Amino acid sequence: MIEVLAKLGRGPVFLAGEVLECVITFTNPLSASSTSASSEMLAWASAQIHCQFHASENRVALPPSDGSKHDVQAENETVFVPNRGERGQCILSTPPKILFCDLRLDPGESKSYSYCETLPIDGPPSFRGQSVKYVYKLTIGCQRVNSPIKLLRVPFRVLVLHGLKDYQFPQDEAVAPSNPFLEEEEGLKKDSRLADLATELLMVATSRRSLHLYNISNTRGKVGSFCIFKTVYKIGEDVIGTFNFSEGDIPCLQFSVSLQTEESIQEEYQRRRGQPVSFSTHARHQEACLHTAQSSFSLPIPLSSTPGFTTNIVSLKWRLHFEFVTSGESAGTCLVRGSQSEAVTWTGVEQMEVDTFSWDLPIKVLPTNPILASYVSQFSSTNSITI
Repeated sequence: MIEVLAKLGRGPVFLAGEVLECVITFTNPLSASSTSASSEMLAWASAQIHCQFHASENRVALPPSDGSKHDVQAENETVFVPNRGERGQCILSTPPKILFCDLRLDPGESKSYSYCETLPIDGPPSFRGQSVKYVYKLTIGCQRVNSPIKLLRVPFRVLVLHGLKDYQFPQDEAVAPSNPFLEEEEGLKKDSRLADLATELLMVATSRRSLHLYNISNTRGKVGSFCIFKTVYKIGEDVIGTFNFSEGDIPCLQFSVSLQTEESIQEEYQRRRGQPVSFSTHARHQEACLHTAQSSFSLPIPLSSTPGFTTNIVSLKWRLHFEFVTSGESAGTCLVRGSQSEAVTWTGVEQMEVDTFSWDLPIKVLPTNPILASYVSQFSSTNSITI
């Protein structure tokens, strides 16, 4: 028996273009003092990253693909197929890397191997939508002599930041700050610079603030105004906005604001022409606001959500969806006097005419620091199997 343990040292979330590093440890768990202790042998082990794509047959019409053919590999063959048994199509994969050949482990002995691979910068982000899914996995395959191949799959999340792909790092490293007492591999240096560049780009894009003021009105007149100071956010941030109903001619009885994503299939891949888009609500605020002069809301963007993106098959956009309920009568008729005595009691009317209308405000949602996103990831940094 051999225990195989794979650990992502930095966490299970990465930016496209970063270097994924995984330490894979093979252990013979039997104690040397055990009477049944013996050496264990593995013929080989290899690792590879792949992205699996799955689409809903009811919503997406995909052309035939050679990559979707059934896997006919027999279990006792020595061919390493990382996506064997997986649903959907493998749309992206890195070259396989051999970890070792002919490994012998004495009782109680362990050996570790480091796997490093740069994530393709032009791949899609990790996404689990109503119509399509993009799932990334690192698969480690190993085999005993004359035994079936065993696969250990390590799922992880990929965030995509547009703009990194076109950036060219300067060739002159002398302009970059460095520590002469530390030695770094060129790949790790570039990976560090990529993370720093991504942080800088995100900070510049999401820190810009300017007043965006919108008038809220229906067919009968002005209801109020809405103010928001930015429309570009990172996942994990709060969307904050304020209402001013004091300037309105039409009383607003209630409003709601929903933070939503809009998942639409590109026209050439739609199962039915003109099929509706899919909406998902991530946060919602609702408030009764009759005789309220001003109000505000704060909606958190979940760290586990997917930033907006577009591929040749699907597009994901973010928006704020507003719904307003207004009175069909003037503000003075929304309350009635309950007593003619000196102590006046005002109560709401039992019935009144209302009008409803909605409004959508597009916003842009970008990735965040992958280390921060790792704290709420559904994936574990450590995965293991026993063979």
